[in-house]
Amino acid sequence: MAGQTPAEQSPGTGMPRPARGAPDGRPGVLPDGRPATPVMRPGGPLTGLAPGARIAGYVLEQLIGVGGMAAVYQARDERLGRVVALKLLAGDESVRQRFVREARSVAAVDHPHIIPVYAAGESDGLQFIAMRFVAGGTLQGVIAANGPLPPRRVAAFISPVASALDAAHAAGLVHRDVKPGNVLVDVHSGGPEHVYLTDFGIARAMLSAGTLTAAGQFLGTPDYAAPEQVSGHPVDGRADQYALACVAFEMLSGSVPFRREVPIAVLYAHLSTQPPRLSTVRPGLPPAVDDVLNRGMAKNPDDRYGACADFADDLRDALGLDPYDPSRVTPVPPVPTKQLDIPEAVGTWSAVVTADREYYNSVRALNDSDRAAISYPGDVPERRIPLSGAEVLIGRHSASRGIDPEIDLSVPPMDPSVSRRHAKLIPAPDGAWTIVDLGATNGITVNGRDVPSEGSVSLRPGDRIHLGAWTKITITRD
Repeated sequence: MAGQTPAEQSPGTGMPRPARGAPDGRPGVLPDGRPATPVMRPGGPLTGLAPGARIAGYVLEQLIGVGGMAAVYQARDERLGRVVALKLLAGDESVRQRFVREARSVAAVDHPHIIPVYAAGESDGLQFIAMRFVAGGTLQGVIAANGPLPPRRVAAFISPVASALDAAHAAGLVHRDVKPGNVLVDVHSGGPEHVYLTDFGIARAMLSAGTLTAAGQFLGTPDYAAPEQVSGHPVDGRADQYALACVAFEMLSGSVPFRREVPIAVLYAHLSTQPPRLSTVRPGLPPAVDDVLNRGMAKNPDDRYGACADFADDLRDALGLDPYDPSRVTPVPPVPTKQLDIPEAVGTWSAVVTADREYYNSVRALNDSDRAAISYPGDVPERRIPLSGAEVLIGRHSASRGIDPEIDLSVPPMDPSVSRRHAKLIPAPDGAWTIVDLGATNGITVNGRDVPSEGSVSLRPGDRIHLGAWTKITITRD
């Protein structure tokens, strides 16, 4: 729900009964004459607020979320006429201070994937924050409705949230409650999903005291809590990275890493239990995904990535996806290879890279998620790569792993079924070439015949090499 906060979706919070109308119980109407919609009245000083009520120049339209001490309304700014998400809170001084901290935290970070704050203050004894209203839902709702998500969609959520977290960390803030319910999904007709990180209500300055209140109450959500956060030790941005890795695990598997009957058991699992290997929960994903998630969820913060974007980029790489921000990719110089003295009389050999629709139609997907992630590209320009007499690696570029193949199949459109090191071409002294399978999951074929794993086949001009889901490489000689 747009503008929801974590407390507003937590079970067992004693959600108040729906009520209709004005504060005195009479049927109410909105300022434009529309009938008032049912609202849920939170307890305490917020009791009785109904559509049509005015607070600090905002007209309440409907309640979209409620917790023990706070409520979020869809409201209209009377001065500017725009719809906002208006968060209201009433409580003791410590709660009010935390509320003020949220407003200042969010306002201090200007980022396209952090929910913008329009105004904050106090009116009639209520603290309020006016934020952008997001017409959509939350990532929590997306997972509940769809279960495990396709890798490309997972990356489309994780990368912008990672970028937002790094921006907050650069401003000296730790979110402390990264979870699907705090990721809003803004959906525009005909456009891509745009995500916002929201609810910095328990954000604090870097290296502050732990996450337990004086009464010993844990601040955060158990399913995504870093070990140092559970134990009450000082935390920094790596605690948010741990939570983000838990969110990535949930999106890819459909379940949180540690599912237990009671919250305290979940907290103990974060402290002492290794997360399950995702490849055993969702077969078909590259094993490298396990390595990335294990590092993001390392028990020791020093063993995690240096930044959330590093985690997100490595996850994209493991899933076979392009970098989120190409400017962050450090070019890897090509590794010098031994040149052979090839007689000029044999002519110039080339590898011609194209797409093969007939081959694509013959390939069977491993599962539904694999099928959803692979489609035949609309346009694949022919690429002709001269073979110069040195070994030629065929695969996908990976800056993090130092892989820079001469025939790079990560360029758009990318064949997602091609491994980073899929095959290589080896020259012979007489000028001929041999194709070697490097043990890639999907293997290769030459003229329709499978090449044994790590086996080789001598090539002739006109031979057709198929690999991945639709890539064809034809060997030519001029």
